[in-house]
Amino acid sequence: MSGNINTEQNLIEHILTILCTSDYNLTSGKSSARPNATQVQASLELKAFMDQMPGGFFIYHADGKEELLYVNQAILRLYNCNSLEEFKELTGNSFRGMVHPEDLEAVEASIWKQIHESKYDLDYVEYRIIQKGGQIRWVEDYGHFIHSDSDGDFFYVFASDATEKRKQQTDELLRRLEVIEGLSSTYESILYVDLDNDNITPYRMSSRTSLLFETSSLPYTFSCFRSGYVDTWVFAEDRELVAQAMEPARIQQSLASSEEYYVNFRVAQDETLSYYQLRIAGVGMQTPYKRIVLGFRLVDAEIRQEIEQKKLFEEALKEARLANIAKNTFLANMSHDIRTPLNAIQGFVTLAQNHMLEKEKLEEYIGKIQISSELLLSLFNDILEISRMESGSFQTEESSCCLSDLVLDVCKSLSLRAEKSHTSVTSDFSGLEHPYVYTDPDKLKQILSCLGSNAVKYTHKNGSVRISVTEQKACSNNYASYRFCVEDNGIGIDPENLGRIFEPFERLKNTTFSGIHGTGLGLTIVKRLVEILDGSISVESTPGKGSRFIVTLSLRIQEQKAFQPETAQEILIKRMGNRSILLVDDNELNLELATELLEDLGFHVDTAPDGQKALEKLTESDPGCYGLILMDIQMPIMNGYETTQLIRSQEDPVLRSIPIIALSANAFDEDRRMSRRSGMNAHMPKPLDTDQLLSLMMDII
Repeated sequence: MSGNINTEQNLIEHILTILCTSDYNLTSGKSSARPNATQVQASLELKAFMDQMPGGFFIYHADGKEELLYVNQAILRLYNCNSLEEFKELTGNSFRGMVHPEDLEAVEASIWKQIHESKYDLDYVEYRIIQKGGQIRWVEDYGHFIHSDSDGDFFYVFASDATEKRKQQTDELLRRLEVIEGLSSTYESILYVDLDNDNITPYRMSSRTSLLFETSSLPYTFSCFRSGYVDTWVFAEDRELVAQAMEPARIQQSLASSEEYYVNFRVAQDETLSYYQLRIAGVGMQTPYKRIVLGFRLVDAEIRQEIEQKKLFEEALKEARLANIAKNTFLANMSHDIRTPLNAIQGFVTLAQNHMLEKEKLEEYIGKIQISSELLLSLFNDILEISRMESGSFQTEESSCCLSDLVLDVCKSLSLRAEKSHTSVTSDFSGLEHPYVYTDPDKLKQILSCLGSNAVKYTHKNGSVRISVTEQKACSNNYASYRFCVEDNGIGIDPENLGRIFEPFERLKNTTFSGIHGTGLGLTIVKRLVEILDGSISVESTPGKGSRFIVTLSLRIQEQKAFQPETAQEILIKRMGNRSILLVDDNELNLELATELLEDLGFHVDTAPDGQKALEKLTESDPGCYGLILMDIQMPIMNGYETTQLIRSQEDPVLRSIPIIALSANAFDEDRRMSRRSGMNAHMPKPLDTDQLLSLMMDII
């Protein structure tokens, strides 16, 4: 049955023809010999092999009705057919019946076009098919045309399902269309370019791009657009950059490693420069890209912001370098300032050892040792304070405070320092209506003490320092504005230095020349403390006449209360009675010094070298033996926190309620909070300040 797909004879004959033709020379006529049994068997085996191939394979006549000569089992599966009969009925036993009617004309035209261009390469087409059941699928078709004078013209075709591949291509195309659509919302000009044909099609145009198309009388090419846009609109210094970015070779090279790229450039218009961006994206799945999209958009604000940020970064870098220089200068000064008191202490200790029997000299040397040690301690305190502030771990603790008492305490402390230069230190509360307020008294006292100390330091002999407090006005919610003024008639500050006196590591004069020792951190600490208290600070100064520092704070007013008795020491001695103070410290020198200071005040003192010994003394003592515990924090065996927690857990109510004050070199706010959390009543830093200790004892005993 000639042309019948159910008959194997035509296929076998065709295969035998191929097998029997020497060197596949199909144009020399029919085969010279009739196939023998071996060749027939080989043909049958070849057909069996083709039937079992996983990919689709079929052969059809290239002329006439394009009747099918052979299809394998994979083709039947592709068309959802269970038998050759079903397939024949579905397709009419022809290649034309295999292709979707809407795709047939284009498919055959493409096949013959490819055959004429090259008789050696496989032709490639994609088309739709209609499966049994009506479902549409996409097929990839790789075919080869063979002409034979004896057997006619045939197509050998390998086919496979390309539906998923087409879906991925469609999804990718939609994604790219979304990109283009997204570009159109922010880009003022969108243009489609066919690089192979040098065609350019505008999708959206600005006044600049539309002008280029309107002025051209010839079909506009991408080459013309490229040169026209660059020469007409791009700033002269950026023309080479933009021209290179739009060169086809450069485009394909850049898109080989990325789906898109961009360049920023400047456009000159109306005597002004604006920043624009050209973005180029590839279109389609084939690489190198033959089609691209150009997008032009205004990025002036973004670029200028980047320039401004870069400028700010450079300024910040410059400030950092200046700060580094200032720190280096500070370290150089500190090297001198730290060595000076250390050398003094070492020298006067040697002199004191050599004159142990000369009371007057010994007292003089000890006094100078004390002055030098206080200066050294002040230096270290300032360094630690500013470091803690910069770390962000600084917090305030509001409590009741009498402003007049606080200022009097500051003046009293300053008077001791001012006696040597015969500088008077006075206070004024005449403008104070509500002296009792809520604030952080420690920080407020630190502010006034630092300002007052500077005033004394920079005031000549027989000068004067005055600290005044004025209640300016009452605010809402029971708050009032207070103005603290620290003024002197000292050397004053030059106008050019006023703007930087609050900067860290700054001093008016190098201590080597002025003889005034300091860290250059005092006013920085003051300013930050004022800011922490939500206040403000200003300064007025005239060289040679003096300075005035003004701190303004808004403080909450509290009800009036009686002043604390001035005989705190006598009251505490009566309150303690026969009870002792248990002093716990692992440092023998600290124990010896603190013991003598406390005994000089009239208290009974017992000592323990660590927390475990202290706990043993407490538990083995008679009830009421101890009235106060001064507890060091960092100790071997058992530290102060652990010891306090064990004391607070004792069954004896008298024992577990003994007041405990932390006495430690750890002086930060977080250390105070840890002391309270462990069960201590108060926290005070070393070295031992007897006035502060008496004040704390008055509050807790």
